[in-house]
Amino acid sequence: MPLFDTYDIVFAGGGTAACIIAGRLVQADSSLKILVIEAGPHSFNLHNHVQPARYLNSLVQGHTVTLHNSVHSEALGGRSVSVPSGCCVGGGSAVNFMIYTRAAASDYDDWEKLGNSGWGSNSLIPLAKKVETYQVPSDSPSAHGSTGPIKVSHGGHDTNIGKEFLTAAQYDKDRKSSPSADINDFQTTNVYGPWHKYIDSDTGKRSDVAHHFLYNLPNFSLDPNEGNNLHVLTNRRVVKVIFKDNRAIGVEYVAREDLNVESRLPPRIAYASRLVVLSSGAFGSPAILERSGIGSARYLAVADIRQIVDLPGVGENYNDHTLCVTPYLASEDSDCLDDIFNGDEEAIKPHLKEWQEEGSGLLAHNSVDAGVKLRPTQEELEELGPSFRQIWEEFYVGAPDKPVACLVPTAGDVQNSAPPGLKTFGIIFFMAYPRATGYTHISSPTNPWAPLRFDPKFLEDPADLSVLRWCYKHARELARRMKSFRGEIPARHPKFCFPSASGPFAIDSPKIVYSKEDDRAIDDYIRATVGTTWHSLGTCAMKPREAGGVVDSRLNVYGVENLKIADMSIAPLNVGANTNNTALVIGEKAFLLIAEDLGISLESETISQSLKNLSLCAHLNGN
Repeated sequence: MPLFDTYDIVFAGGGTAACIIAGRLVQADSSLKILVIEAGPHSFNLHNHVQPARYLNSLVQGHTVTLHNSVHSEALGGRSVSVPSGCCVGGGSAVNFMIYTRAAASDYDDWEKLGNSGWGSNSLIPLAKKVETYQVPSDSPSAHGSTGPIKVSHGGHDTNIGKEFLTAAQYDKDRKSSPSADINDFQTTNVYGPWHKYIDSDTGKRSDVAHHFLYNLPNFSLDPNEGNNLHVLTNRRVVKVIFKDNRAIGVEYVAREDLNVESRLPPRIAYASRLVVLSSGAFGSPAILERSGIGSARYLAVADIRQIVDLPGVGENYNDHTLCVTPYLASEDSDCLDDIFNGDEEAIKPHLKEWQEEGSGLLAHNSVDAGVKLRPTQEELEELGPSFRQIWEEFYVGAPDKPVACLVPTAGDVQNSAPPGLKTFGIIFFMAYPRATGYTHISSPTNPWAPLRFDPKFLEDPADLSVLRWCYKHARELARRMKSFRGEIPARHPKFCFPSASGPFAIDSPKIVYSKEDDRAIDDYIRATVGTTWHSLGTCAMKPREAGGVVDSRLNVYGVENLKIADMSIAPLNVGANTNNTALVIGEKAFLLIAEDLGISLESETISQSLKNLSLCAHLNGN
């Protein structure tokens, strides 16, 4: 079947939410003609995507991500930071770390309190369960799903690094440590436990939306001129939305090569008779709006674009999670992924054989087996200082499910900076709700590949720096008690590090005492190394228009018709977890809203959701 001139629905972007919505819609109504326009290539069965441990190839090489470089920041010592976003079919779900963490229930309740009816935890947690099949034995099965397309497991190998982390955590008398704890039940904090993955335990493959919502559809074809009514155009980027009066009727799009020919080809047009959906992420969706004349008069004037709708919130409210990675030398008997991360194909061969034959081993792994969602003790609150105290009282005290930071060990150095031939492990820590709120705006009125004007505002608030300093100290106490610990890598730590060690410190060793000079060294180290957690969100916020909102609770863009946004850009407030789970939830919720708008009957869906709501309420009430 050839490409159509007009579709019922056109998606600008083929990321996590778009794949879910398009796949669900085709299953609900096979007569719908749907076009997905994706800036990157297909990810179908490519080893860098489906073999979990190879994920750094995508993130480092940049073939299936777009790198967004920020302005230089005084708060970061004059540095710029680079933030990747997924650029392939499946978006972030096809290139991310595959870490399974879920937001606090109160995060979604906070969204609803902004005026977004139907976006609270009672509505969204059932959708988080609907989308997944939880392949881990659990003491709280009602918190997880058992029939969804996306698989969640502990991966293909249980590393000694993860086990040692949970053992070392016994030094922390203020928190519990359990190898069977469920720390992603939307409620639990301050418990060290297993950290699961978006990996299918049966096949050892990454469990992403492209393979489980699109590529597995009957008659789906990678060739957009063939297959069913769902077409996916790759390596094309949407320039802008086309309007007739105030109604979206299609999009203009270009291929990158079109911009490089001597006589530039005009943009192609895809018409949508029923709906246009922007699903290009926290960077792409606001950029499309601005190139379409929707946004702040100030930024549109800079790009010489005529304004058609005044929405000052477009491109504002940028949120992320500020992250640091601290690497440590590991013993020779450690289960580390360094060789895989470094792309040593000879060393990978035995892992590949095990993965192909059994769906297990280190290739069926992401290096993360355990973690903790941290909230400070009273003593630690004093350490965090007055800059954090008011934030604690106003934001955290009334929401005990919200972590201040997340901390996980990695079986290998995920930044590939360790000396060649050495085994390493790392401790990643990131703030769950940084004060930093930035922006992203276009630099070109017509070129969708042009760099964006981008500033995440990392560390401009002193409270953010104090939290990361606390995290560094906490991570170091854990790492040096782990059995595999053999020292610290000087280039990736403050000047007072332990360059080498014959073995770990005892579990009951006293904590390190830091001087004011040490604290300043940690702060300098954090400014020099802090970066993104690849969790960009919020730039087309779902909240009232007068409060800087861009979409309403049905995801309609204010001031126009027939145009919705469905991706992490609509999140009005941050979430205290890796964002893939929330992106899945947004996709499922957007499907329900769009199906309802299109008049597609989902009676069985409605009944199912009601039953799950009842089950959830019983679980949260302890019944």
